[in-house]
Amino acid sequence: MAKQYQFPENFWWGAATSGPQSEGRFHKAHRNLFDYWYDQDPKAFFAGVGPNVASNFYNDFRQDIALMKQAGLNSVRTSIQWSRLIKDLETGEPDADGVRFYNEVIDEFLRQGIRPIMNLHHFDLPYALYEKYGGWTNKKVAVLFADFAEKCFALFGDRVKEWTTFNEPMVVAEGEYLYQFHYPLQVDGKKAVQCIYNLNLASAMAIARFRQSACKKQGGRIGIVINLTPAYPRSASAEDLEAADFAETFKNKAFLDPAVKGVFPQKLVEILRKDGVLWESTPEELALIQENTVDFLGVNYYQPFRAQAQTAFDDSKGWLPEKYFAPYEMPGRRMNPYRGWEIYPQAIYDIAINIRDNYGNIPWYVSENGMGVEGEEKFRQADGRIADDYRIDFIKEHLEWLQRGITEGSNCFGYHLWTPIDCWSWSNAYKNRYGLIALDLANQQKTLKKSADWFRDLAANNGFTE
Repeated sequence: MAKQYQFPENFWWGAATSGPQSEGRFHKAHRNLFDYWYDQDPKAFFAGVGPNVASNFYNDFRQDIALMKQAGLNSVRTSIQWSRLIKDLETGEPDADGVRFYNEVIDEFLRQGIRPIMNLHHFDLPYALYEKYGGWTNKKVAVLFADFAEKCFALFGDRVKEWTTFNEPMVVAEGEYLYQFHYPLQVDGKKAVQCIYNLNLASAMAIARFRQSACKKQGGRIGIVINLTPAYPRSASAEDLEAADFAETFKNKAFLDPAVKGVFPQKLVEILRKDGVLWESTPEELALIQENTVDFLGVNYYQPFRAQAQTAFDDSKGWLPEKYFAPYEMPGRRMNPYRGWEIYPQAIYDIAINIRDNYGNIPWYVSENGMGVEGEEKFRQADGRIADDYRIDFIKEHLEWLQRGITEGSNCFGYHLWTPIDCWSWSNAYKNRYGLIALDLANQQKTLKKSADWFRDLAANNGFTE
C-alpha cells in the first residue's frame, strides 16, 4: 500500500549554497580567509582547486537561477560576501560592483519566482580583519559585522524578506581553533570558547540592527542557521549519558540556546568557569544577547554524533571539549563512504521534537541536508545525465522522518537541500558532489541530474508517494 507524505501549505522546497562556494573571486574587493589560505597553500585543497572560479555564479547567475527554477526550487539560500560587498571594512563603505551584483542576483531570483534567503556569513571572514584584529576572537570584528549587516538590510531589505546572520557558527570555532580544518588551523580551546561567545554576540548585534531597520517594518524576519548534530550515548550507563549530555550542550546548545532563549546553557558556563576557560563577557553584552533572539531557525543536519565516556584525555594541547566525551563508532552504522559520515535519518525527527518541546516550538526549516558523493560521473547514463538515485533515496528517507515530526506538531516550514549546483566545498573543493545540477569543471557546463526531475515533482506535489 503506497504511503502519501504531504507537507504544509506554502512549504519551502529549495536548496542552499553560499557566495564563497559558488561565485568565484571575480572583482572582489577583498580576500576572505579561504582565498588567503588558497593563495598561500594551494596543495591544501583537493586536486589543487581553489575558490577562484568555483561554479562561476558571478558570471552565470541568470542561467544558473533558470536551472534552479527548472529543478522546481521555490526558495534558495545563498550569502552576501562581506569581502565582496564592502570596500572599506572599517567605515562600511560599499563596493559599487558588489552592490550591483547582489542587486541583480536578488532581482533575478524574484523575476524567476524564487524566494531569496540571504545569509551574512558563511565561513568567509575578510582576511584583513583576521590580520588586523585576530578575527572572531576579537569583539571589534563583531561590531564591524553588525555594521556590514546593517548595510545589507539598507541595500536589499526592500526585496529580501528572510535573513540569517551566520551559517554553522560552531564550525567557525571548531575549524579555526579546535580541529584545524579552517585557516588559521590552530588548536586553542580558550580561543575557541571566546570565538563561540563573540559569534553569538555578533549575531545578536546584527539582529538588533535589523529590528531598527526598515526591513522589520516591511515584514522581514531574521534568524540563524545552526548545524545540529544530536548527541546519542553509547549506552545507558551514567558515564555515557553524561558524556552525551556535555557533547549536546557544547556542540548544539552553545548556539541554539542564546539564539532562541537569549541565554547560554548554565551547565556550559559552570564547566567553562571551573576549567578557567570561560569567555570574557559584560552584563551589557549578555543583555543584548538576551533581548535579540531569532524570529526563526535554520537547521543544517547531516549526521548524528555518538558519544561515550572519556577515558584517555590528552591535555597536552590544553583545554578541549573532549575532556568530557569521546566519539563512539557504533557497530553496524550506515555510512556514506565518500564523506565518512553516518546516515541516520531518524535524527531529523528527534531535532523536530526537541525544537517543539524545548525551544518554544519556534518556526524552523531544514536549511541544509544532503549527500556528497565522489566520482558521480560513473553514474552518467547514455543520455549524459547523472542517475543519482542514491540522492533521491537519501532525501526521501529524511523527509519521511521530517513529515512525522511535523505531523506531531513541530513548526517546520521548509526543506532545503545542499546544494542546487555542485559547488566548491572548502579544502575538499569538488571532491564530493552534492547538487541537483551537475557542474563540469572543465567547461563550466551545468546539467540537471535525475534528482532534479524528482525534486521538481516533489515541490509541485508538495510531497511524495512511497
